[in-house]
Amino acid sequence: MKDALPACKERGLLAPVIDRNRCEGKEDCVRVCPYEVFELGVLGREDRSKLSLAGKLKALAHGGRQAFAVRVELCQACGRCVDACPEKAITLARA
Repeated sequence: MKDALPACKERGLLAPVIDRNRCEGKEDCVRVCPYEVFELGVLGREDRSKLSLAGKLKALAHGGRQAFAVRVELCQACGRCVDACPEKAITLARA
C-alpha cells in the first residue's frame, strides 16, 4: 500500500518535465507516484532524433525505454518523482 497522500500546495501550477537525455527508464517515478501520473514506454523515432549523442547512447543501452508523464492532469506536485529519480531527469515546472 502506498504511503498517505501528501497535501500539495502547487496543484495545477506545476507539472513534471522529463529530461529525455537523462531518463533511463528505471521506473522509480512510476513506483513512488501516488497519483499514477507516469508510465514506462519506448521513445519514438522523432524523440530519439532530438537526443544528444550521450542521450542516444543511453537510450540505446536501455532499449529506448523511458518514463512518460501520461496523466499530467492528475499531478499534485508532491515532488516524490523528483526525489526518487536516480538520474535527476524529472523537474517540476510551471504548467
